[in-house]
Amino acid sequence: MAVPAAAARRLLALARSRRAFWSASWSADQAAPSASSPPPDSNSKKKKAPSGSAPHRLAAVMDAVNERKLPPELRGRGNAVRSETDIVNVVEQRIWHSMEEGHFENLPGKGKPLNLNSNPHADPAEDTLYRILSRNGCAPEWVELNKEIRGMIAGWRSALKKAWANQSEVDGSSWNDDCRVLQEQIRQINDKVFRYNLIVPFGRQMFGLNWEKEVDKLKSK
Repeated sequence: MAVPAAAARRLLALARSRRAFWSASWSADQAAPSASSPPPDSNSKKKKAPSGSAPHRLAAVMDAVNERKLPPELRGRGNAVRSETDIVNVVEQRIWHSMEEGHFENLPGKGKPLNLNSNPHADPAEDTLYRILSRNGCAPEWVELNKEIRGMIAGWRSALKKAWANQSEVDGSSWNDDCRVLQEQIRQINDKVFRYNLIVPFGRQMFGLNWEKEVDKLKSK
C-alpha cells in the first residue's frame, strides 16, 4: 500500500504545480498592457451619431413638425427659448390687430340679449323640465329649499346673537337652555342642507352649520 500512496502524492503535487503555473501565466497576461492597443484616453468624449443616422433624421423631422405648429413670428428661431410668454404676446398682438381692423364689429348676435333659455351643459331631460316649470311660474324643488334654508339660517343666527348677549346677565342658566334649543335647531337645518345637496345640480351644494364655529365667531367680535 506504500507505493500507491506515494504515487498519489506525486500526482497531487504535479497537479498543484501545473495549476500554479497556469494561474501565474494568466495573471501576468492580464496585468501586462497590450503593446498594440493604445492607452485609454480619459478625455475622450462620446462620439455623436452621424448626421445621416436614423435618430438624427427622426429628430430633424420632429423639429420640422414643431416648427410648423408655431406662429410665423416664432419660426426660424431654433436656438431661442420659446416660452409661454412669447406665445401669449403673439396671441395678444393678433387680437389687437384684428380689433384695429374691425374684425370684431360684425359678430353674429352683437347688441342682442343672450339666449339663456337653454343650458348646453345641463342634462337635456332636466333642462326641459326646468323650462316647463319656469313657463308655469314654478321653481324647482331645490330652489325653494334653498330659500327656506337661507331664511332658517338667518333667523337662527339672530337668535344665537340674542342669546349670547343675554347670557351674562344672571347666572348663565338661560344660556344653557338657549344652547339646547339652538343646537336642536341647527340639527334640523343641517338635515335640510343634507337633503338639498342630494337634489341640487352639481356645483351648487352648500355647507351646513357648525355650532363651535358659530360660537367662535361671536367670541371674536
